[in-house]
Amino acid sequence: MAPQLVEIVEVGPRDGLQNERVRVATATKVRFVEALVAAGLRRIEVSSFVHPQAIPQLADAEKVFSLLHRDPNVRYSALVPNARGLTRAIAAGVSEIAVFTAASDTFVRHNIRMSQQQSLELFRPVVAEALANGISVRGYVSTVFGCPYEGKITAEQGIAVAEALLAMGCREVSIGDTIGLATPGDVRRWLAAAEDRLPIDQIAMHFHDTRGTALANVLMGLEAGVRVFDSSAGGLGGCPYAPGASGNLATEDLIFALHGMGFDTGVDLPRLVQASATIAAELDHLLPSRYFQAARVQSCLPVA
Repeated sequence: MAPQLVEIVEVGPRDGLQNERVRVATATKVRFVEALVAAGLRRIEVSSFVHPQAIPQLADAEKVFSLLHRDPNVRYSALVPNARGLTRAIAAGVSEIAVFTAASDTFVRHNIRMSQQQSLELFRPVVAEALANGISVRGYVSTVFGCPYEGKITAEQGIAVAEALLAMGCREVSIGDTIGLATPGDVRRWLAAAEDRLPIDQIAMHFHDTRGTALANVLMGLEAGVRVFDSSAGGLGGCPYAPGASGNLATEDLIFALHGMGFDTGVDLPRLVQASATIAAELDHLLPSRYFQAARVQSCLPVA
């Protein structure tokens, strides 16, 4: 019997780099993305078409997309905040966009200076226009398990937002533990509450490893039937609008665990480590991925 496939959405080039102190050169970002493709990743979030002043680290989105040697089997996506961002994404030839809101109204207000309901109203025409141009759309729901401003978030809050995103045409919704607050029990309870309202094959999960529970949370998702997970090469990441949010779940750590459980991801771990090494050499800190660090010690890869 063939192993079950688990899809990985690699968010390192966007979510991973957006919070870095060091400005990574455009050419290095392109090498990073192309190395991720060479490792077997088929869904990569390359950048974001937000205003350059909002996320200066991603101000070169158009340039990065223009320099990529694109593989037709890879979905190169970008975050889009509004109609202007969509116009830029279309011009850049993006094959998938992502729109983002949150289960916490306060978090949305801090992040994009509007209410949660206003964000959903803003995205409806953006999603419709993207679909009309043959561009698929995924939605992000941040702070599903907890908010740095509001604390605990009820399951109903996140489920309602996910329903709204699916209803407007998103093909998939990523459920985010933005500040790494969720425990395996929280994930199990949330998915149980959502099972009669959200199709499991349109749900992805996005965990941060702030408190060391990300892999255990993935296991709960797998048990419930989730087969798409977001992760970041090397464990890069953090949200500039979420105090206390450390890096995303590391793609290396996730792949190592999934392969050990008998799942197929299509990703070559040694090549993935090499991809992370291309970006590690440009940063001013160690990559937090445990697997990457172990591989670095064994093969003398650069530490930073």
